Amino acid sequence: MVKPHATVSRALALGGVLALAMIQQQEQGIFQGHGDIGKVLHEGSAQFDAKLGTYTVSGSGENMWFTADAFQFVWKKVSGNVSIAADIAFVGVGKNPHRKACLVIRQSLDADSAYADIARHGDGLTSLQYRDAQGATTHEVQSVVSGPARIRLERRGDYITASVSGADGELHPSGGSVRLLLKEPFYIGLGVCSHEKDLSEKAVFSKVEISPLAPLPVTPTLYSTLESVAIASTDRRTVHVFKGHVEAPNWTSDGMDLIYNSGGRLYRIPATGGESTLIDSGFADRCNNDHGISPDGKTIVISDQSQETHQSIIYTLPITGGTPKRITEHFPSYWHGWSPDGKTLAYCARRDGKYGIFTIPAEGGTETRLTTAEGLDDGPDYSPDGKHIYFNSDRTGMMQIWRINADGKEPVQVTNDDANNWFGHVSPDGKWMVYLTYGSDVKGHPANKDVMLRLLNLTTGKITILAKLFGGQGTINVPSWSPDSKRVAFVSYQQLP
Repeated sequence: MVKPHATVSRALALGGVLALAMIQQQEQGIFQGHGDIGKVLHEGSAQFDAKLGTYTVSGSGENMWFTADAFQFVWKKVSGNVSIAADIAFVGVGKNPHRKACLVIRQSLDADSAYADIARHGDGLTSLQYRDAQGATTHEVQSVVSGPARIRLERRGDYITASVSGADGELHPSGGSVRLLLKEPFYIGLGVCSHEKDLSEKAVFSKVEISPLAPLPVTPTLYSTLESVAIASTDRRTVHVFKGHVEAPNWTSDGMDLIYNSGGRLYRIPATGGESTLIDSGFADRCNNDHGISPDGKTIVISDQSQETHQSIIYTLPITGGTPKRITEHFPSYWHGWSPDGKTLAYCARRDGKYGIFTIPAEGGTETRLTTAEGLDDGPDYSPDGKHIYFNSDRTGMMQIWRINADGKEPVQVTNDDANNWFGHVSPDGKWMVYLTYGSDVKGHPANKDVMLRLLNLTTGKITILAKLFGGQGTINVPSWSPDSKRVAFVSYQQLP
């Protein structure tokens, strides 16, 4: 226990319940308790300064990561939708740049508990970290903001979101949200981990606030997070958070930039974050989320609805911008894949009332229909060797990923489960396929749904989850692999007050 302040010593003379209540308030402030989580070599501590309104927390512990944690936790039990916010300052220079001062939401006090936190590291890295089930592996969503003075963590329904202070001093969404199923009540509070088992580190938390969250308004504000995920670790990295709607990132062939659509236009942004620049697409000002980049990196293909009867038509234009060149005579046509040799485009189109997979020369010409099955065939994309086209089809009832030869022959079902799987994209090295998964009850590919990004090992057939997120339409409609096959770009969404 921490040592009582002088006022608490005086209160002891009062005796009984009043003295105990004053001691607890002086020691813990708005919290109910504190203690070490997991195995630590040095006992942690927590002290509340009522005059300054600060909590000084000392914590040891090797890490808060992998399948178990070790840190000092100052906590209270809560239920419902709730937020916690605080200013954070480390004490001293610290030994390990990954020492952590955190705001924490946790199912239990077990070392391997499900949890989420917003962790400010000693070197400024700030991440939304989470373990979505007891004993599972910890993952993170890294913010582009380094060393924010103030941070906030919110639990709203099944989603945890975080905010960080920007240059203007105001709190802004830090990046993507994470899905975390918690039983009520759960724990909320402050945490410190030294990231060094043989020593302790201190952090001071000030202006600490724990508040219930009001229901979302009828029309909440939409935030879009452009981010990427590493397939090796499944850790996510925020590129940019937008107030408004953005969709469908493509990675440029040099790995330096991402191209996305918003408000009918195309934009380019550095893959590491920064400012967006508009790509001039001339008259095409109703570009949808079906766009991509040629294998040589020189041309963009778009699906635009500004002409004719405002149905989607495929065009190409220089990647630096310019006047679009019409490719498909008929409409609606929605581009999805470019052959590795650059000569052919694959797309979904409706002809004679039926959707199917089509190809056409990249310079324009006569289109060829490859599939004629009942139902919807959509989202075609080539394998890196150009021998196959992967697409999604509901021909068997559920939407699943299929594969055909490049000439449309020999259809093979690739996925077969009780979910609806969309937009399969094979990595440039041909080893993996990423795709978007909806629940079995979801029809089509709508926006604002609980979805997953899943990864299929094309050699072993093993499927892993890359991310659970709030998204759907616009998340990963088109090819978005990094050129080195190590990361996938996507968009997640948040609905906030």
